[in-house]
Amino acid sequence: MTVAILFVSCSGNKQTNNQQNGIMTQTKDTIADNGLKKVKITTSLGDIVIELYNETPKHRDNFLKLAKEGYYDGVLFHRVIRQFMIQTGDGDSKNADANTMLGMGGPGYNIEAEIVYPKYFHKKGALAAARQADQVNPKRESSGSQFYIVTGRAYTQDQLNQMQAQIATMHTQQILDSIVAPHRKEIMKMRAAKDEAGLDKLSQELIAQAKAEYEKSPFSFTPEQVKAYTTIGGTPHLDGQYTVFGEVVSGMDVVEQIENVETGRADRPKNDIKIISMTILE
Repeated sequence: MTVAILFVSCSGNKQTNNQQNGIMTQTKDTIADNGLKKVKITTSLGDIVIELYNETPKHRDNFLKLAKEGYYDGVLFHRVIRQFMIQTGDGDSKNADANTMLGMGGPGYNIEAEIVYPKYFHKKGALAAARQADQVNPKRESSGSQFYIVTGRAYTQDQLNQMQAQIATMHTQQILDSIVAPHRKEIMKMRAAKDEAGLDKLSQELIAQAKAEYEKSPFSFTPEQVKAYTTIGGTPHLDGQYTVFGEVVSGMDVVEQIENVETGRADRPKNDIKIISMTILE
């Protein structure tokens, strides 16, 4: 999801402004009241309205707190990648000059991961929390303030099938790594003794264990994911790794305007795009 917090690259497709095949694009006055907290993000290019999921209460409450405090007022969209996502929320970006490297700023704390997957996934318009990489953040804690809105692209069924197979292989490898860890001393002794037969036998046993463990909970895209990713699009390779805590309900056309601006070093827009204010819609 790489500058600082969010890394991975992807590409996506353009949708029309008024109809997002499932992503709502109503005006504020016509947004249905479904009991979820909604926030209007007023940017220098227009308004975006997002709703926050109740199943991710830590992220919801923190976002509302920062919005009320005015934390986001004046922050830049500091990382924009076409057909992938737009990212903001770095407090250090306020009034930052063009040569300032951004992406590490925040309120001084992280938020415990609330990954509600597969119910919430990286469809176009999803609101998710940025974070540092697994190597330094194994618990996948979210940045205290930085977030991104998914744009992504649409995939064919064959492309999703290939991606599903790749993800399955990755999950199996992760399981294998965890199974191998307790045997490292034994493996080193076998290597020192040049016990190739013993190494081969142990290797086959551990691989079989990993495959059996994976088969207890094999990975597959849900019908909802398949529908979204083959129509409106998104970034499926991020699923299950970042906390998705809301979605855009109005102003996706503004998101697309931001997505398509000219960018320079570290994917920062050449002309600053900022959040002017946030308003909690009661």
